[in-house]
This record gives sequence, C-alpha cells and structure tokens, in this order.
Amino acid sequence: MVSYVNVLLYGVGGIVVAGIALLVAFQEKLVYVPVLPGLTKSYPITPARLRLTYEDVWLRSSDGIKLHSWFIKLFPDCRGPTILFFQENAGNIAHRLEMVHIMLQRLQCNVFMLSYRGYGASDGYPSQHGIINDAQAALDHLSQRTDIDTDRIVVFGRSLGGAVGAVVTKNNPDKVAALILENTFTSILDMAGVLLPFLKWFIGGPGTKGPKILNFLVRSPWSTIDVIGQVKQPILFLSGLQDEMVPPSHMQMLYAKAAAHNRQCLFVEFPTGMHMDTWLAAGDHYWRTIQQFFEKHVPKNEHVHAFLLSLAAPCEQPSFYHIMLTVMEEYITVIP
Repeated sequence: MVSYVNVLLYGVGGIVVAGIALLVAFQEKLVYVPVLPGLTKSYPITPARLRLTYEDVWLRSSDGIKLHSWFIKLFPDCRGPTILFFQENAGNIAHRLEMVHIMLQRLQCNVFMLSYRGYGASDGYPSQHGIINDAQAALDHLSQRTDIDTDRIVVFGRSLGGAVGAVVTKNNPDKVAALILENTFTSILDMAGVLLPFLKWFIGGPGTKGPKILNFLVRSPWSTIDVIGQVKQPILFLSGLQDEMVPPSHMQMLYAKAAAHNRQCLFVEFPTGMHMDTWLAAGDHYWRTIQQFFEKHVPKNEHVHAFLLSLAAPCEQPSFYHIMLTVMEEYITVIP
C-alpha cells in the first residue's frame, strides 16, 4: 500500500514538475501571441481600406530592430491630441482598426499604432525589455514631429499595452501628457495564478500567498503594480466589469496604488464591458469619459488659437485667417 502511494505521489509530482518546465520553456508563446490561430502574421487590412489618412512609419529600436507602425490622422493638419496606442498581447494592429476608426471621430485626435517587435511587419522576437525599447522609439519619433502638438501626446494601453504604456509614461514625464489604462493586469506574475491556479503558490506578486519560489524564472513579469505609483501624469483607468481574462480587481488595485501618490487619477467602471469590447459595449459612455478627461487634462493649445485670432482680428471683412480659424475650431470641437 505504501509503495502504491509513493508511486502515485512521485507520478503526480513528476507531472507537476514537467508541466512547470514546459511553462517556463514556452512562456513567451503564452505571453506574446503575434499570430492568431488560423491567421497569418500579415495585416488583414490597412487603414486605406477604411479610407483613413495615414502613413507607414518605419522605426529603429535602440537595439537595431526594424519596427513598423501606422500614423493615422483625423485630417492632414490635425492639431488635436495624438494617442500613442499600445495593443494587447494577441494579433496585430490591423485587428484594432475598427476601434481606432471610431476613436478618431469621437476624440478628434491622431492615433499612432506601433507594431511591437515580432508583431505585424516588425522584425525580431517579443520580450519585455525589447518591447519597452520599441515603445520608447515610437514616443521619441512622435515627440520630434513638427506636424502635431507634441504637448498633447497621450499614451493609451489596453491589457498588455497598459503595462507597456505605464513604463513609457513613467520614464518620460516631459513627453507624455497623460496615460489611459484599460483592462490592464497588475503583473504577469499575478496572471499566472489566475490562468493556471496550481501556480499560485509558486508564482505571484507581492500581494499573493505562498513561497513564490519560481518568480525568478519569469522572463516577462510586466509588474505594472510596481510602476504605476511612479507615474506623475494624469491617469484614466477604464475597467470592464465583465472582463473574462483579467479580473477587474487588478484594475482596482492599480488605481489604489496610483491614487496614493497621484491626485490626478480617475477610475471609471463599465458594467457590461468585457476584456476586448469595453469600447463597444459601453458605447457613448466610454467615449464621453475619455472626452471629458481630455478636456480637463489635455486641453487644446491656446497659444495657437490666440495666434490665429490675432491674424484675423485687424480685418473688418472675413479674411483667409478668420475663415481658417473657424474651420479649425469646427474640427477641434469634440463631437457631443
């Protein structure tokens, strides 16, 4: 009987060890999914399909990796906010174009969509260190452009993109005006226990139980909970309460950590929002929330407005500059 129990214990133990070994070996395949099952790595559509004004932008990360991105403008001379959008872990930027199309119209903004290394048309293989470098390259590019208002660059990240966005925002207080996080996790360490409960005692963040003896094996911990408290810019937290992947409690913990150090934080819940469709399920409430956040924390550049007004002022009859000012105001006005 004892012999049978020992064999059973050794067998179960062996299976657990083998399972953990496989998870460690293939962890990047679980965290980063550039190609969705049944699809190819290439973009299924481009912004041209949606008749959007855009340009292909090719960048070099600090380690030499060639990166692809789309810079999509509401119209050629748009000086509204520019959103640097960081996507989730699966698929590529083309799969977000439907949402971005609506974002342009509702927020009267430009959107820069970066393909992480290994995603879309970008070279290389994804890793935490590498993607942080990629995000920095995208932000550096935007901050050097002369056709946008560089004082109104907003970082927007969903899920994994929120972890990316938190790091780049923290590292660039002079380049990023505000941060938006949507359905983001506290850390990959915590998510390991959510997706695979038997790992809770071996892998986890500071707030979890157990010895966490395998934390050192996780190569992409993405510990947003350790970063968010260091962000000084305004932060908007968008949480879908029906999120089936990241527990909404993660967003609540991130907000609590941030708000303890930053008074410019806003937390908004959307009762019907799931992990990927909060923007769609919440509808007008979702977009109005972001509009109001922009109005408060990313206002339009009054210096440009005043300059155009000064050019128009001396003319008794409507001038070219007066007409141009009127047109710009109509474009800049946020859609109700």
